[in-house]
Amino acid sequence: MIDIFRVSMIIGLQSGFCSRPSFLSGFFIPNKLNLVRKVPFFLILFLACNVLLSQDSFIRVTLAGYHPDDAKVALILTDADISEPAELIDLADGSMVFSSEVVMTTGSKWGKFQHHFLFDFSEFKDTGRYVISVEGAKSDTFHISHNVFAGYHEILISFMQQQRCGYNPYFDVVCHQGDGRVFYAPAPDSTYYDFTGGWHDAGDQLKYLITGSNATARMLLAYEMAPDQFDDRVDHLGHAGANAVPDIVDEAKWGLDWILRLHPKPDWLIHQIADDRDHRGFKFPDKDNAEYGWGPNSYRVAYFANGNPQGLGEYKSKATGIANLAGRSAAALAIGARVWRGAMIDISFADKCEKAAKELYEMGKKQEGFQQGNSFGAPYRYNEDSWADDMEWAAAELFHLTGENEYLADAIRYAEIIQDEGWMAMDSMAHYQKYPFMNLGHFALYSLVHDSVKVKLAGWYRSNIENVLARARTNTFEIGVPFLWCSNNLMVNFITQVILYERMTGDARYRRSMSLHRDWLFGRNPWGTSMFTGLPEVGEVPEDVHLPSTFLLGDTPAGGLVDGPIYRTIHDNLLGLTLSEPDEFLKFQNDFVIYQDDIGDYSTNEPTMDGTADAILMMTLLLSEN
Repeated sequence: MIDIFRVSMIIGLQSGFCSRPSFLSGFFIPNKLNLVRKVPFFLILFLACNVLLSQDSFIRVTLAGYHPDDAKVALILTDADISEPAELIDLADGSMVFSSEVVMTTGSKWGKFQHHFLFDFSEFKDTGRYVISVEGAKSDTFHISHNVFAGYHEILISFMQQQRCGYNPYFDVVCHQGDGRVFYAPAPDSTYYDFTGGWHDAGDQLKYLITGSNATARMLLAYEMAPDQFDDRVDHLGHAGANAVPDIVDEAKWGLDWILRLHPKPDWLIHQIADDRDHRGFKFPDKDNAEYGWGPNSYRVAYFANGNPQGLGEYKSKATGIANLAGRSAAALAIGARVWRGAMIDISFADKCEKAAKELYEMGKKQEGFQQGNSFGAPYRYNEDSWADDMEWAAAELFHLTGENEYLADAIRYAEIIQDEGWMAMDSMAHYQKYPFMNLGHFALYSLVHDSVKVKLAGWYRSNIENVLARARTNTFEIGVPFLWCSNNLMVNFITQVILYERMTGDARYRRSMSLHRDWLFGRNPWGTSMFTGLPEVGEVPEDVHLPSTFLLGDTPAGGLVDGPIYRTIHDNLLGLTLSEPDEFLKFQNDFVIYQDDIGDYSTNEPTMDGTADAILMMTLLLSEN
């Protein structure tokens, strides 16, 4: 698996957004053409050439809209040259309110589109609803508004609610009460402990501390940074009706309660519930047909974090310690202690969080290193191999909480270990290798240290950003995120890091690049689609996503961030990936990167819990910027 990801990254970076045409993927023709499904290859070439000859122009904008002060740069994909100016049309009266010449882009092109142009209307700042028109082509409708992204973070929180395990308010069922029976613990294998709670990871029903700890900490950080932004619409169980607690705090507490449950003794930590034996089709959470040795819909395995390689089947994880899990969990608990000691006014719960945070932090110091996710029958797992960033984050948050100087000294030491290590500084990476995709420890530490240390912390962030922008300069979209599995998570974290860097330093030089990466998530991409289910309400959004609710109920909950585009060298080597219908985005694919809105494509179109939680923090920051 690692070799596949490494080769795919290298090929992707060398080729950029390749201009070589990709005619049709495979040998299947869409049903709407009323042709038999398998046809000779010469006919495919003939049809492909005719598609090219009749190709229209496409104008890509952000469907979410623009703040008046945003960089506003539409991208035009076309097979023909453009000789006329592009026009901005006010939908209120149909008048042309802004016009300028388009500029041909530099860098590699996308797929079969031979010409790419930019229409920059950043200087136009009047609010309203608009379309862009150029030589007969029109963009999707968008708005310019002071309230871009208003309410989006609340919809993302509602997606987290429907991922809950233990009690699931979306399905209104109690599920997975048999979590779980321990393995690798200092107790007889199969001994039962209560590890109910947490969130289902994505379209499957596994649960990971790797992702759950990060999701919890991100939501708490979002609340601390902007407590007045969040509404109270549901109670602690996710039922409609206020309970005098902001919904994001209710959701974060769901995560804190689970972390505490996974730490039942001072030297114990459980890091994963279930494994890929879960993958038995789409299922209601209370009717789980997975079999772990105790019958279907019964007990599930609970993996103890012992710092050693693990795996009850053919495939084994790698491990050198537990500091990634212990550190990230300690950071979440330390922030939780602050929140409940302050705004929530629950000293007992705050004390419980602080005690557990200190215990887990000490566990991480004793076993520095990483524990990865476990698989059973397939080679896919979370390959995290960094840990000093998590310990830095934990130490900084514990110093914020306690004022004890030992934590501050530790945080600085761990910052020097990790520096700018991460995916932004790399040309290849295995799946989730440098999780959680940005080092929030540097941000947490920045306000606590002297200027000499601040210069280093900001410099490491800046180095990361510059690495991404160097890749962005090679392609017409100006996107520097590599298209690994869950590329949208990388996109969200790059955006977040740029905003936090600017807050730390006041250096706004990267704001335009941040905006272009943000706009990619909302439609300024080859497919013209948002990467969030149900957001915005009007426009192309993921609908046929890899979720049980989509398959079983015909409903796609709003607010989920899907995995996103992926290199074909990864996509085409994944096991069990088949489309349920012809690819609606066929004309917008190229030979090297693919995105498909199809329930059968778990690699590009599966909403993830942790990516959505990351996006809650991103949305909170974006709202604060407006």
